[in-house]
Amino acid sequence: MKMRAVPYAWLQLSHEKLRLVAAAGGITFAVILVFMQLGLREALFDSSVRLHRNMDYDLVMMSPRTTFLAQTRAFPRSRLFQAVGVEGVASVSPLYLHLARSYYEGTPGTHRKLLAIGIDPSDDNIAIAGVNDLLRELRKPDRIIMDRYARDEFQPVVNDFNGGEGVELQLNERFMKLVGLYSLGTSFGVDASIITSDLNFQRIFPDRRPGNIDLGLIRLAPGADREAVQQELMSFLPRDVIVLTQAEYVRHEVDYWNGATPIGYIFTLGAVIGVLVGVIIVYQILYSDVTSHLPQYATLKAIGYSNGFLTRLVLEEAAILSVLGYLPALGLTILLYGRAAAATQLPIAMTLERGITVFLLTLLMCSLSGLLAVRKLRGIDPAEVFA
Repeated sequence: MKMRAVPYAWLQLSHEKLRLVAAAGGITFAVILVFMQLGLREALFDSSVRLHRNMDYDLVMMSPRTTFLAQTRAFPRSRLFQAVGVEGVASVSPLYLHLARSYYEGTPGTHRKLLAIGIDPSDDNIAIAGVNDLLRELRKPDRIIMDRYARDEFQPVVNDFNGGEGVELQLNERFMKLVGLYSLGTSFGVDASIITSDLNFQRIFPDRRPGNIDLGLIRLAPGADREAVQQELMSFLPRDVIVLTQAEYVRHEVDYWNGATPIGYIFTLGAVIGVLVGVIIVYQILYSDVTSHLPQYATLKAIGYSNGFLTRLVLEEAAILSVLGYLPALGLTILLYGRAAAATQLPIAMTLERGITVFLLTLLMCSLSGLLAVRKLRGIDPAEVFA
């Protein structure tokens, strides 16, 4: 008897094909909404830590007042050099970060801001594709390299450089020559970035104190205990700096976007709304189905089928609807992810984990709707239905 429940469920749904198509379409819309919100939320977090994960370091030193990558607080460079004397520390590298106003003749509109990154060109602590090959060029005065995956408003700079033209980009009041491109990508807080030497960085920001840095990258000797070195550094360094592992630094950035800004909350809320929309749509479809087929359900109950069987029947209808709505949503979302990634340069892509998570959410969404709709059957009295 249990084996016949699935055909019953399918026959119930497919009896009115237009209603079935409308139901599947409504679920597809809700699932796409959930997919897009979760995809954009994950892209927010992944893009915000691109630079964090493309630097070669074991520990990072920064000011405790730093909020996120584009809003750092400077601290004395001497703090970083104090770390050199700690056993297990192999090398240290200063990093300079600040937003700069940029202007290029090929870009219409007003000055736009980008993130300027200053490095010591004698170090190879930046693991971004295309950077290390251009370190020698960055030693020259007024030289910069730029992210080829900058947002569209910066693409005239990239296109002119790729076309062989000599490109000079105005950063604040300084004209800098573009000598190469690297591959990183944008984020919600950074539309474009450039990398230059520490000396050129000072030329772009002449008002900054030369003895201040924004991040200190610390590399450990092979075999050194990272947590032990971290604790030792924190034990004697002044409280104007903190020392984090790479994982802690990444989490610090993600926590900012997830908790200190409304963006993470909005994307999460959007996913929850998508689930609620799906619950309402499926409930309306199943409730309407139950109501219109009350005589058939009453007949099944009159000949001995239990409430449990009727519940399973409705839940199997819900499961079928979840599959019919999920599969087209998955295909359409993959297409939308590709379009969004191309338009924004954000890392938006389908993952196996997200695909499974959303499918389980869809199944749960439809099952909850089925349980709500099946309440009408529990108290059904065949004698009253056929009276």
